[in-house]
Amino acid sequence: MPSPAITACVFDAYGTLFDVHSVAARAEMLAPGHGADLSRVWRTKQLEYTWLASLMIGPRYARPDFRAITAMALEYAVAALVLPLDRAAQHELAGEYGRLALFADARAALDALAPRPRWILSNGSRAMLDPLITAAGLDDVLDGCISVDEAGVYKPAPGVYALAVERLGVDAASIAFVSANAWDAAGAQACGLTAFWINRAGVPFERHAAPPAYAVGSLAEVASIVASL
Repeated sequence: MPSPAITACVFDAYGTLFDVHSVAARAEMLAPGHGADLSRVWRTKQLEYTWLASLMIGPRYARPDFRAITAMALEYAVAALVLPLDRAAQHELAGEYGRLALFADARAALDALAPRPRWILSNGSRAMLDPLITAAGLDDVLDGCISVDEAGVYKPAPGVYALAVERLGVDAASIAFVSANAWDAAGAQACGLTAFWINRAGVPFERHAAPPAYAVGSLAEVASIVASL
């Protein structure tokens, strides 16, 4: 069966366009010798908390937004690694999420995908994402940004991916959904989008869902494949 034509592209932000582990440099300054470990534990717990928060939504539990999730995950990581970082230091480090480094091939890939609409669909709130996009100079290569806050749940809940389909007004299969998070690509693929998983680390496919339509090593490869469809 031929691959569907791609009429729009939707990107995850954290870990895909922006390097979440660029916080490690500041972490190393605040906790010498522990920067990489702190970044790793922080990110792992951040994702875990999004999944748990989504499952726990109910009359007695309100889903925290991504800024709160990020702060709670950092607090956990500091405690788990027994690091002497007080509230002020943690607040300073959490601020790095407003200055995340853009992956080197991100802007060129986004530019190459024009004139197709190029959107972000992220766990982040608009209050976090909009300044980050502007600081990275991506305003002219992105057509819009969607936060999971509109669905009231975190990825990989189906309602999140439905936001992209509704906003763009096209068939799900004609949307290239691009993520470096394997579970995110799997979630999008399960919802009918054409998922591109950027497997920068060369790790195995997830086992809980069907594999994404494409597994690539870089954002540049996404642009090349989309152009050929």
